[in-house]
Amino acid sequence: MDISNLQTIEHDIIVVGAGGAGIRAAIECSMRGLSTGLVCKSLLGKAHTVMAEGGVAAALGNVDSRDHWKVHFRDTMRGGKFFNNWRMAELHAKHAPDRVRELEEWGAVFDRTDQGLISQRNFGGHRYPRLAHVGDRTGLEIIRTLQDKGVHQGFEIYMECACLDLIKSDGRISGMVGMWRESGSFVVFKAKAVILATGGGGKCWKITSNSWEYTGDGYGMAYEAGAELIDMEFTQFHPTGMVWPPSVRGTLVTEGVRGEGGILINNEGRRFMFENIPERFVAETADTQEEAARWLAGDRDARRPPELLTRDVVARAIRKEVKAGRGSPHGGAFLDIATQRSSQDIVRKLPSMYHQFKVLAELDITTETMEVGPTLHYFMGGVRVDADTQMTSVAGLFACGECAGGVHGANRLGGNSLSDLLVFGKLAGEGAFEYVQSEKKPTALDSEQVITIIKTATNILNRETGENPYLLHESLQEVMQSDVGIVRTESLLNQGINKLSGLWNKYKTVKAAGASQFNPGWHEALALRNMLITSEAV
Repeated sequence: MDISNLQTIEHDIIVVGAGGAGIRAAIECSMRGLSTGLVCKSLLGKAHTVMAEGGVAAALGNVDSRDHWKVHFRDTMRGGKFFNNWRMAELHAKHAPDRVRELEEWGAVFDRTDQGLISQRNFGGHRYPRLAHVGDRTGLEIIRTLQDKGVHQGFEIYMECACLDLIKSDGRISGMVGMWRESGSFVVFKAKAVILATGGGGKCWKITSNSWEYTGDGYGMAYEAGAELIDMEFTQFHPTGMVWPPSVRGTLVTEGVRGEGGILINNEGRRFMFENIPERFVAETADTQEEAARWLAGDRDARRPPELLTRDVVARAIRKEVKAGRGSPHGGAFLDIATQRSSQDIVRKLPSMYHQFKVLAELDITTETMEVGPTLHYFMGGVRVDADTQMTSVAGLFACGECAGGVHGANRLGGNSLSDLLVFGKLAGEGAFEYVQSEKKPTALDSEQVITIIKTATNILNRETGENPYLLHESLQEVMQSDVGIVRTESLLNQGINKLSGLWNKYKTVKAAGASQFNPGWHEALALRNMLITSEAV
């Protein structure tokens, strides 16, 4: 194969992933004068950032002046069970307020307090009201703002392009091979540095809030390039995903519902979270319904309701109720906002949730309780990076957002993902700029690597017979859901590892029928490698 006939696109920097972290990194690179290309697997604006509904965590102190970045840092470290990279957690807490104000300068329209300041709401694990929000569609507003800024900034955008693998020359990154999803033709991106902002790998599980794009591509590509993965065992099951009807099982129900006063009850009508307060949170968590009601009414001396404990605590509590036979009819718990807020308040503060349940479940949350249960939502782990530059152990390879590991430790607090992607997207752009400025050697492509990557991809089409990629993906999801769930044991994990070994063997002969033009089966087969790497790492 002669690679000179392949489409080749050259930039100083290639950013992979068009969520908040990727766009923020691309903006930073472009603002500093670098030729920047942004590559995304689907269409611009379809990234998972838009699913982040509740708000962006930043210690602005607009609602409670006692808040401070040091308190935010403490909450993040404690929520992560102190497994966090402390330097990343510190940078995150320090820089988050500036990043939120920057978004406002760029046109983000946040909800306001009576004094005209950016409004902030309560969320699980945060000591004070800290989440700057736009109703319950904050992520959508952030993406809209960043896209608008990015388009005017002038970097190139390459949509519907699946990234297959990274190219290295002399131990450093020199580019990447991609495939146009519509035509099936290959493209070589030549660059001095690559920033991975590909999100997580939730589609390895059967019940997940993640959309089809989240197949662990960044983890797989980084690992194959020689980068380290850390804390991959720390996967977050958001406690409140829809459990009914089956077609929407796993769809996210924002923590903002509980932040606005929503309560969790079992089939006996009991608020079970009062029975599930960990020792380390006793001092600041209400232990009576009376105190929780005072907190909701605005009493600053009252302690927070137990529904606002960290996500891991709430998810385990719901699972415990279900296992004890006290769950909802479809295997979850009941989330009730109707008895805590007026109909007008609910529709005004949670418009997306109101609409979501009306359309998907034919349920009115202003008068009825919701059925919710844990859903795989987020990866705390990811590619190991330097805290200040976001560079991996591979020269020229950077990672940020959910793709990078470290800041959240063993458990992420709600709202910290949006501030994470803003803070570390900018730092990744700065780090990549400094690296490119210091790199004097011209970028050279290893043609043998390019040929190998393309042959590996086309072999899936060229085989006469082989394993069905859809059935393999289904089997993988069953393994992860049953053996690598909220509660894990040595025997379950060993069982899962053995099953994964069998799936790896089957993957070696995976076959996609049809031609290379828009072929979903082929795309599924290509993503399977990254999902298997991700699953095995977990």
